[in-house]
Amino acid sequence: MGKEITDKDTQVTFLKQRLNLFMDLLDAIEPEEADVDDIDRLLEIIDEIESKVREFNHRDL
Repeated sequence: MGKEITDKDTQVTFLKQRLNLFMDLLDAIEPEEADVDDIDRLLEIIDEIESKVREFNHRDL
């Protein structure tokens, strides 16, 4: 497993990278050809980002 991210700048950079990945995948999906697996992958990324935001907020307490 990776090193724990504790400083704010690194946390923001991590979240930006994940959001950029999400946006890239979203842009690459053709609406007419999207299937359940594509939507599930997007939802997984959103869940991962949400989890990291909660984790980072908890570390700041």
